[in-house]
Amino acid sequence: MKIEVFHIAMIFLLALGLGLYLTPLMAVAGKRFGLVAKPDGKLRLQKEPVPYMGGIAIYLSFLIALVFGFGFEKQVLGLLLGGTIIILVGLIDDFGVMTPWMKLFGQIVAVIAMLKSGIHLEVEIILDLEPIPEFPILSYLLSGLWLVILMNAFNFLDIEDGLSGGVAFFSGLGLLVVSLINQEPVISALTCALVGGILGFLFYNFQPAKIYMGDTGSLFLGIMLGALAMIGKYTEHHSLGLFTPALILGIALFEICFTSFARLVRGKPIMQGSQDHIAKRLEKLGLSVKKTVLLIYFLTIIFSGAGLLAMISSFRVALVILLVAFGFLLLFALFLFRVKIDSK
Repeated sequence: MKIEVFHIAMIFLLALGLGLYLTPLMAVAGKRFGLVAKPDGKLRLQKEPVPYMGGIAIYLSFLIALVFGFGFEKQVLGLLLGGTIIILVGLIDDFGVMTPWMKLFGQIVAVIAMLKSGIHLEVEIILDLEPIPEFPILSYLLSGLWLVILMNAFNFLDIEDGLSGGVAFFSGLGLLVVSLINQEPVISALTCALVGGILGFLFYNFQPAKIYMGDTGSLFLGIMLGALAMIGKYTEHHSLGLFTPALILGIALFEICFTSFARLVRGKPIMQGSQDHIAKRLEKLGLSVKKTVLLIYFLTIIFSGAGLLAMISSFRVALVILLVAFGFLLLFALFLFRVKIDSK
């Protein structure tokens, strides 16, 4: 086990080093090819155009670091194929030539690649405490929905400097702890490569950002974290452990659920950018961008810790944790709804 821990640590350090090296190179490439976010006075409030290519740096750091991993099993190959497809989808979208429906189609293709490699939820319907045979169609549908939601959740979070990447980093650390507890070296290596690349990128993305991840990065992080969460083990102690990945990724899930519902209530298209994100509402209350991002980091750490505690504790303790967590999110949502936002 010591050799594996050393090996995994080396993968993390390699991914981190690659992220630190490749991210500024991608910033130069983004400026050269004109792939930049220009200030618009609405959602993009930076002073200067900022290149988009951070997602490519994370992807390359992750991919190269995995060359020194534990081998390429069927699930690993499927994960890499799905990730590569979504990188291409995000890159085309960053160039501004893809419609929302084309983008969704690309996401579905990436999801199918993962499902065909065996990356999906193990869904069982339990009756009288006795499991009955799986329903593969239900498993695939839920798995696909989970991945699509998370891809768009991290896309929604990418609204402030360092926000989406930071939430992905701390959520990834939570999934890494799960894999270490369960002694799953392949998942640990994959997660270490991912969080290492994210951390290297965050060094340049935290306010004031010198580079953005773009849709390329946010979609990639969403599908990777969603897939890694699905292939982990959570029910060694009790069935409520199934909620552990939902808690670890809870802030990202809360962002997309809250923002989508808020837009529906206002009669606005869900995929149309506006000021009704969680971060923007917190800033309306007087928090600076940096304090807002740090607060959401803190909530991500708390929810990741709650998920881990729910997984390893007794059924009753886990039930209390779940009730408190979802109760907090409900109250938080009601509080945020009271914050007035721009009508435009």
